[in-house]
Amino acid sequence: MSIPRRDGLNIVPFIDIMLVLLAIVLSVSTFIAQGHIKVNLPSSSSSQNPQEDKKVTIKVDSESKIYLDDVAISEDELEKKIAALDKNDLVVLKNDKDSKFSSFISIMDVLKKAGHEKFAIVTEKEQ
Repeated sequence: MSIPRRDGLNIVPFIDIMLVLLAIVLSVSTFIAQGHIKVNLPSSSSSQNPQEDKKVTIKVDSESKIYLDDVAISEDELEKKIAALDKNDLVVLKNDKDSKFSSFISIMDVLKKAGHEKFAIVTEKEQ
């Protein structure tokens, strides 16, 4: 009587799973590498680059969500943070052209309430 011979371990399903995991890791890593909030800036013919050492960036995306230095923040929290800023710090506003105009006005209102008049509105230079 002969002993039945066992076949080797079938590794094809393991390779399939590893390839799927590799594809997921590669696709996710491209989003992590960018790490920025996408903001479509409006264009302007008189666009300039502000040259300041201390600056705080406020971004508003196309869905009118507010970000302070790439961290999502509510309007109330923004008001507290702006009030705590030094008056000489430059506030850079990057407002998506598809966002609601009311979000731009509310940020300008927060700056005015805090008495912070040193700010720049970022646009793209027209070609």
